Parts: sequence; structure tokens; C-alpha cells
Amino acid sequence: MTTLDVDAVKAFVTIADLKSFTRAADVLGTTQGAISVKLKRLEGRIGQKLVERTPRLVRLSAQGAAFLEPARAFLAAHDRAVAGLSSARRRFSLGIATHVGAPELPTVLARLGAHDPALTIEVRLDDARDLIDAFDRGTIDAVIVFREDDRRDGDVLGPDHFGWFATPGFVHRAGEPFRLAASSPSCGILNTATHALDAAGLPWTETFLGCGAFAVAEAVSAGLAISVFSRRMAPPGTIEVGEKFGLPALAPSEIVLLSALSDARSRGILKTIVSAFRDHHRPPADRTASNVPAKVLQM
Repeated sequence: MTTLDVDAVKAFVTIADLKSFTRAADVLGTTQGAISVKLKRLEGRIGQKLVERTPRLVRLSAQGAAFLEPARAFLAAHDRAVAGLSSARRRFSLGIATHVGAPELPTVLARLGAHDPALTIEVRLDDARDLIDAFDRGTIDAVIVFREDDRRDGDVLGPDHFGWFATPGFVHRAGEPFRLAASSPSCGILNTATHALDAAGLPWTETFLGCGAFAVAEAVSAGLAISVFSRRMAPPGTIEVGEKFGLPALAPSEIVLLSALSDARSRGILKTIVSAFRDHHRPPADRTASNVPAKVLQM
């Protein structure tokens, strides 16, 4: 009977999921060389070539593609068995600033669930300042926010770029103040935007102060005002209007993960979050593999 090595199967599945030997090694806390050794061990154990390599890319073989889903099931069964040995579950609270948004959230939660089935994940979407205050008080384990000038700690998850957005039919009359929508007076993005308007000598007024970023998005989508959004998070049906109305360009920022957790289990959780976000934000050149058919993966 063939006996599978859990670590070797996990290496194979992680390579397939992350489309990169390097990122797989990072998530698993090992080296690219060690990942290659585990893959060769698995191939030798089952007597099948799972990966076909070229100088630039690595491609799942037909046997590898067929083995992928059974390998996932094998790992899931193993994790359930291990989790069943103890009734203790780990609680992990993650805060995400509403203006950072969460296009990556489904990927993050799926990766965390696969990483540790015994993990109870609590996600809080809130104003960045409230999240940072909670983090500094120690009532939340980690937060994902935009970089602030007064602190330089945290793991960089990726860059973000901003623009002025409104509906295509939004009307602004020359000489009148620009009508802005904001989620709170302390909103860091709004403060950056209003400072840019002041520096450019452009008048503005808050015509909509909503409860949260979602209310602001609704106000902008209804044509009541303009506002600043990450280009990842612009409301459906809106367009960038900065050039049209002569609005000042906005400096980019960085999305960062703040956490003070340092134990081994927590480091694994944090690495999983970092990897999930960076997969969404890696340069287009690194996404070549995702455009190649027949499960071509990046080396």
C-alpha cells in the first residue's frame, strides 16, 4: 500500500494554489529547494510525474491535474483528524478598514480556513482609526489599513492608488464648491483629498456625511456628490473625474498588516494573509502563468 507524506502533499497543493514555488515556500516557512525535494519525494512515492518543468515555467502533468483534487481531500481529512484530537479552537480577530475594502477577503478567508481548520476567524470592517485604536489596546489581533505617516511598522501587502469618482452625469458648476461625500470627519483619505484641494485653491463642501464607506458609495452612485476611492473599490457605475474637473492628483499609499503576534502558530496565520493579498497585488508580469492554458504554473 502506498503511504502519502502529508508535508509532501501539502507542498504540491500549495504550489498549485499559489502558482509559484517561491510563494509556496514562503507560506510553508521553508525554502524553494526544500519544496522541490518534497515534490520529488511525492512523485517517487506514487510513481507518477506530477509536474513537467521548462526553463521558465512548470506545468502540471495530466497525472498531476488528476491528483490535485484527491490531494486536497487527503489534506482536509488529515486536518479534520488532527483538529478532532483537541476541542480547543484558536480565535483570531482581523480588522479591515472599510476604505481598504475587501476584494481579497474571500481569498484570505479561504486560505486561513485551509491553513488551520481549528481557527475561528472574526472579521471586523470599520473605520481605520477605530481599528488602530482597538489594535493598540490589544482587543484585536491584526488589522489591515492604509499606511499612516505617524507609524512605519507592519507588513506591506501591496500598493494602492486613488482617484476622484462620480457618476457620468454628475454636474459641477464652475466657481461652486465641489460637493464631497465622506464617511467621517476623521477619514484619512478624505483629509488627504481636502488638503490637496486646499493646496490647489479649489473650494469644497461636505454635502453628505454618511455612516461608513458603503453609505458614501451609495451617495456617489446616486449622483449626490463626488468622493475619493481606491481604484480597486470604486462604486459600480461611477467613473474617474479628476481630469474632467481639474482636480489634483492624489498620492498613492500602501496597504499594511499590523500585528504584534509572534508565536509560531500566529506567524503561520499572518504569512497566509500576506500571501493572499500579495497574490492580488503582484505586478502584471508575475501573472503570466494565469493567462496560460492547461494549468501552466509559474516557476
